[in-house]
Amino acid sequence: MLQLALLTFSDCLRVGDVGWSLRYAGVMRYADGGGLTAERRAAREGIRLEAGQRFARGDRTSDIAKDLRVSERSVEQWRRNWREGGMAGLKSKGPAKLPKLSDERFALLEEELAKGPAAHGWEDQRWTLERVRTLIGRQFQISCSIAGVWRLLHRHGWSWQSPARRALERDEHAVELWKKDVWPQVE
Repeated sequence: MLQLALLTFSDCLRVGDVGWSLRYAGVMRYADGGGLTAERRAAREGIRLEAGQRFARGDRTSDIAKDLRVSERSVEQWRRNWREGGMAGLKSKGPAKLPKLSDERFALLEEELAKGPAAHGWEDQRWTLERVRTLIGRQFQISCSIAGVWRLLHRHGWSWQSPARRALERDEHAVELWKKDVWPQVE
């Protein structure tokens, strides 16, 4: 049976079993959970505002695109926004979507996760996405989807894990008996 456990990136580095998702999870693509950082948003807004000044001067789309090193299509879209809303139409709208849990609240969630599933009423020591979702609902009164839980955990460097080796306590004889006697009844 495949068992899933959630570990932090640093835990996995200590264990030594680093899969593809862990290598990615160690380097977050977006710092604030989606879209660009505030600095990159400001830089892009500055480029759009510079284009707006050039629209007012009557510069051609191709010249603006070449000078600002952007596509003509982007400049055309910015020009439409400028015509409809002036310079304010070129301002940044902010991040696309903020995460449901702030970094401070996620730190509290990590503390609860560190206590283990048994401390929260589950029989075994496996964190599943459904269990983490339930814990988030209990602790923070927030409802989110399984995919949302996965994105939240992944954003903070967590990744699914499966055991690399079989348990030392595994009883091969009992496993064979189960496969022979119980499994056919289950199928």
